[in-house]
Amino acid sequence: MKVGMYYNNNDVRIEEMPIPEIGSKDLLVKVMACGICGSDVMEWYRVKKAPLALGHELTGKIVEVGKDVEGYKPGERIFSTHHIPCNRCHYCLSGHETACETFQTKNNFYPGGFAEYLRISGESLATGTLKLPQGISYEQGSFIEPLGTVIRGLRKIDLQPGDSVIILGSGIAGLLNIKLAKALGAGRIMATDVNNYRLEAAKRFGAEYVFYAHENITSLIRKVNEGRLADKVIVCTGALSATSQALQSVDKGGTVLFFAVPQPGEKLNIDFNPYWRNDISFKTTYGATPLDNKQALELIKAGNIRVEDMITHKLALEEIVRGFRLASEGKECLKVIIKP
Repeated sequence: MKVGMYYNNNDVRIEEMPIPEIGSKDLLVKVMACGICGSDVMEWYRVKKAPLALGHELTGKIVEVGKDVEGYKPGERIFSTHHIPCNRCHYCLSGHETACETFQTKNNFYPGGFAEYLRISGESLATGTLKLPQGISYEQGSFIEPLGTVIRGLRKIDLQPGDSVIILGSGIAGLLNIKLAKALGAGRIMATDVNNYRLEAAKRFGAEYVFYAHENITSLIRKVNEGRLADKVIVCTGALSATSQALQSVDKGGTVLFFAVPQPGEKLNIDFNPYWRNDISFKTTYGATPLDNKQALELIKAGNIRVEDMITHKLALEEIVRGFRLASEGKECLKVIIKP
């Protein structure tokens, strides 16, 4: 079978490898759609493990079922996710499932979603695989995991109807945060980016106001938000400047959510005194749990969150080099879907 093997953002090669053999507790899936995630093109994060086959935002059709697997049969359409919590450790039992060591270290996919076939095993089969309902396309289903991460983030900051929100960074994560915040009844939604194409998308998908990221964001927020800063600030870019902007954009009693963070080693000097006095909270979010993914599937199924309008490119596996270039440059591109 063909595989898109990642070496770096500018070097993704089509290589041949055997179709994975499955054990008695595994599934073999023909990959039908796999989105390129922002983390896939986060080169500092990926290149240290290269070469490897990436791809985790996937849907497919079951080809073969292990003899001890129940509840699945060949031909069924499924979504699956590669990282799953153990559901037994202290962190899982206290609601911090994505801090679970199993979640962070064990990959239940082989080789990865940018391949013609994929083996799914372990917890990903037990709790991380969902059947796609009729009416949801493979491409729509590939948004389940990214939308699940956004659901988890907005739950952690307890977004309330009427809250003013600013999203810093209008890539796919930022745009999904805009869509979900709007669906949850947020009040004034604002967004930033350095790219006019993405700012236009942010406005189209629900942001009432969009700002060029190099402007005086604090002043602009006050101008459109009745003199106040934002109740909720969501950082969806790893730019260190955005982290600094976030700390200047949050109102008294508000919350800053770090959906994305700067590179390791990048630091920001913070005087915590004003945040302490003004009852400001800082939250982080990472990944999605099986519950988050189930809720994402239901939102897509019900039409509460549309995702198909975010797809700008559907490419064959042989075009994956172009796909990675488009996704890493992020100029006139939102979501790139690879269809092996």
